[in-house]
Amino acid sequence: MTPQSSFMVLGAIDRGREAELRRLLASMNDAPGQVDAGNAFRDFENLHFARLLIIEDTTREDIEAYGLPPRSYPTYLAFLGDVDGDGDEFLEDAARRASKGLREIFACCEGFIESTDLVAWMKAHRTPSAADYVNWRGRTVRSARENAALYERLQRYIDDNAGALADLPPQAAHATLQQFVQAEQSAGRLALTPENPTPFGWTIANLLHLIGVPLVLLLASPLLLIIGAVFLVRLRSLEKSDLELCQRVEQSHSDALALIEDHDVTNQFSALGGVKPGVVRLWTLSFVLLIIDYAARHLYTRGRLARVRTIHFARWVWLDNRRRVIFLSNYDGSLESYMDDFINKVGFGLNVVFGNGMGYPRTNWLLIDGCKDERKFKEYLRRHQLPTQVWYKAYPGLTAVDLERNARIREGIESRAMSEAEAREWIAKL
Repeated sequence: MTPQSSFMVLGAIDRGREAELRRLLASMNDAPGQVDAGNAFRDFENLHFARLLIIEDTTREDIEAYGLPPRSYPTYLAFLGDVDGDGDEFLEDAARRASKGLREIFACCEGFIESTDLVAWMKAHRTPSAADYVNWRGRTVRSARENAALYERLQRYIDDNAGALADLPPQAAHATLQQFVQAEQSAGRLALTPENPTPFGWTIANLLHLIGVPLVLLLASPLLLIIGAVFLVRLRSLEKSDLELCQRVEQSHSDALALIEDHDVTNQFSALGGVKPGVVRLWTLSFVLLIIDYAARHLYTRGRLARVRTIHFARWVWLDNRRRVIFLSNYDGSLESYMDDFINKVGFGLNVVFGNGMGYPRTNWLLIDGCKDERKFKEYLRRHQLPTQVWYKAYPGLTAVDLERNARIREGIESRAMSEAEAREWIAKL
C-alpha cells in the first residue's frame, strides 16, 4: 500500500506584487479556478488534488466585537496538495520538473529572489496540518485511473455482449469477464498495476501513533479529568454569552464563490476563521483537532468520515501562532448539499470544531445547537469561505463513490473464486 500525505507551502505575498500574482494565477485557468488542460500539475502521476490559494481574511475585524483591537495578518499564498507518498519528495520532484513556473509564482512572495534555493524555500515554508483526512488510505492516482478504465472497458463489453451474458449464471458471468480482462491486459489495452509494498517506516510510525496517542491520554487521564471538568464549566459559561456573527454576506462575495463552483462533480472548499479569544477555546480546539486527526488516521480510512461519503481529502491547518485556522477540502456535489450533509449527519462534529471560531452560531455544551440553526450556519460559512484561484483534480468526473465502486469491481476481477451470492453482488455493481 502506498500511503497518502499532504503538503502546504505558505508564503507572505509582497503587497506590491499582489495584483501581478492574481493575474498570473488567473492565466493558469480554463475556467474560473479550474486549471487549464496543459498545466504541469497533470504531469505528476502521484498528485490527487492541488490548489493555489490567496489567503486574505475578510473577517479579521470580528475580534473587535470581543472588545479587542483588530489584528494585522499578512496576505498569504498557499500552494497545497494531496499526494501518494511523501510530501517533501513531491516538492523536490516539483522543483525539478516545474521550476520555472513555481519560481515565477513564488517570486511574488516576500523573501523569494532569483537566487533562492526553490526546494529549501518550499520546505522552510511548509506548514503542517493539525488534522488530515484521506477518503481511502492507499488508493493511488494510478489505481484510481486504472480502475476507471477497467470499469469503462467492462461496461462496453457488457453492452456489446448483453444477450450472451444475460443467459449465464453469476459465477459463469464473472469468469467470462475475468477472461475478457486478462485478454485485454495481454494485448496491452488495459493495465492493472499491482500495489507497491507498504513502506516499513510508515507502518512503524503509524503503529506508534495508533498506540501512543491513547496511551498518553490514558496516563494523563487523572489530570485531564480534573482540568476537563473545570474547562467544561468555563466553556458553558462562555457559550451563554457567545457572539453570533452570521450576517448575510455581500452579493459580490457570493457571486465570486459561485463562479468557481460546479465545473466538475467535485468542488474545492476553503474557509478561514479566527479562534475565539482565551485559553479555554484554544486548548479545546487543540484537543478536538488531535482527536479528529487520530480518528481520520486510524478509524475513517475506507470511504467515510463518520457518515459522510462525499469528501476526497480534507485538512485543518493552524495559522499565525494558532490564532486562526483554515479548513480545506475537496468534496462531491454542490456546496449546499455538502453543508446539508454535515448538518444532518455529523452536526456535532461541526460544532466541536467551528464552535470555537469567532462568530459561530451559539452552541450548548459544544455539541448541541450551533449548526442546527441552518440559516445562521450557512451564512457563517459563506462569510469565512475563500475563493480558490487555481484548482486541480487528477480524475475529473469521478466521485468518491465512483472510485469506491471501481475499486470493488477490480477486487472482484482479481478474485480467484467467488460464491454464487458474491458473484451476484459483484455483477450488480456493473
